Amino acid sequence: MNVVTLAGSTNVESRSTALLAFMESQLHRRGIETRRFSPDNFPLQALVNADHAHPIIRAFQATLARANAVIVATPVYQASFSGALKLLLDLIPQRGLEHCTVQTLATGGGDQHLLMLDYALKPVLSAMGTTHQLPGIYAGPGHLGRCPSGHHVPGPEIRQRMAQAVETITHLLEARRLEPLPHREKPVFSLAQAG
Repeated sequence: MNVVTLAGSTNVESRSTALLAFMESQLHRRGIETRRFSPDNFPLQALVNADHAHPIIRAFQATLARANAVIVATPVYQASFSGALKLLLDLIPQRGLEHCTVQTLATGGGDQHLLMLDYALKPVLSAMGTTHQLPGIYAGPGHLGRCPSGHHVPGPEIRQRMAQAVETITHLLEARRLEPLPHREKPVFSLAQAG
């Protein structure tokens, strides 16, 4: 079982990255591997041009193809998701998320940005084949604090919602692991086919 996480901010100390890091840590505690990707992982030219032939992008796509779940985190920019996240999503092949459970996380300047998850991000992920999207988690300025080192930390309400999401992801991944292999009918051979 493994999970791919997509960071829609290039700032490792951003609020959306803090949410992502919290969920990653909770998954690690349960023995679930995560692999984070951000725009910084890719050569700029290949990223901007969505060069699907580039070896690093092909490796990203191969990792995504093996993932059981994807967690997407983004700050809200102009009532939509970030340009950095769009660059990452452009690297995903058509229908590239149809085998994944997807959890979205977003941070914004106020509660009016909450609907971005449903009206901007969810349709894009659905177009990529996602059939199982968990309820998005949105955090405004009042939902995060700072630890003594100055890093953002999710407050109690958001921590509880993310803990519930981790619980759901864990159960879904475990159920998928225990699913029997699909039954395949043996082909029927006839003399007519032998021609």
